[in-house]
Amino acid sequence: MEIDIYDFDKTIVPFDSGSLFVGYCLLHYPWCIIWMPVVIAGLLLMLVRAITFTQFKQICFMFLPMIPKKRAVKGFWDRHEKQAHPWFKESGRYSVIISASPDFLLEDISQRLGFDKLICTRHNPKTGAIIGENCRGAEKVKRLYEEFDKDEIEVVDVYSDSLRHDKHIFALAGGKCYHIIDGKKTEFQFKDKFREG
Repeated sequence: MEIDIYDFDKTIVPFDSGSLFVGYCLLHYPWCIIWMPVVIAGLLLMLVRAITFTQFKQICFMFLPMIPKKRAVKGFWDRHEKQAHPWFKESGRYSVIISASPDFLLEDISQRLGFDKLICTRHNPKTGAIIGENCRGAEKVKRLYEEFDKDEIEVVDVYSDSLRHDKHIFALAGGKCYHIIDGKKTEFQFKDKFREG
């Protein structure tokens, strides 16, 4: 089966959905502000490398038990769905989002936009805690092959805004690689952007 792989944040949409969702929740559920000192402390710990980015990300979403999560996610995408770039519908191949963003946040929008498969960071739906690894870098490839038999899929095109973080999925492209900048696609060959090894 031929598939195309898409990053999500700053690729399909022009923003980081997790960060924007936190802001949305602070605006619509202002009592979440009581969690902000913990987030700020987590940020400082991450900056001095006392905790990892994944641990910081986990702290950021631990406010979830304080809000009506399904209603918040629906309201968030009702507001921002129209910002999705339309070009992703062009290929017609089986489409797979692979993203570091939370599953609870992307499940709704991936269905609305008509993607065939969503692979992203798993979170405990009640506590917001990350389950397993953050779906980033090499973990994206690992998760892809947990969902699909490696011998039964052929990755054709790969789309992402991040050359730095998505080298691993770009390396899978048998067709074209597309670097997304401000919603526009720039085609490139993997070997032209990345050295071997």
